[in-house]
Amino acid sequence: MRRVTDIIPSDPSATPPYDSIKLEHSERRLRRKVLRLSGGDEVLIDLPQTTTLDHTSLLLLDDGRTVSIIPAEELLYEIRAKDPTHLIRLGWHIGNRHTPAQLEEIRILIQRDHVLKTMLEGLGATVTNVSEPFFAEHGAYHSHAHADAGHALLAKRS
Repeated sequence: MRRVTDIIPSDPSATPPYDSIKLEHSERRLRRKVLRLSGGDEVLIDLPQTTTLDHTSLLLLDDGRTVSIIPAEELLYEIRAKDPTHLIRLGWHIGNRHTPAQLEEIRILIQRDHVLKTMLEGLGATVTNVSEPFFAEHGAYHSHAHADAGHALLAKRS
């Protein structure tokens, strides 16, 4: 079984990755795990500390080949507000419940939870079911074992 030796920035001028792996938000945060690639091969990732894999990075294997990281589509709620101040208030309520959230200028995305949906609608939010990749903001104590990858506002679809 091949081993992941490093996480490196993507380089468009480099040899294309030999394979890819599609992972949901929660699956992209790991330290040690066997991963099944899209082509069926398995690789072992064994990092010194828990890391969030970013879709703009590559997994470097012990034989020099690379694997691209593809964020999987997830079932989410898109939360829209009446105005920017309302969106901030909705974000506060979401954060107060320690719910992973993707914060954007005009909307917030969260994983589906009917209790939160009811609460947000009660606060005047428009909540819509969507399916797309999820890039939740990391907590204040998130450590960066990799470049500056993974922040929701920086990691929009590329």
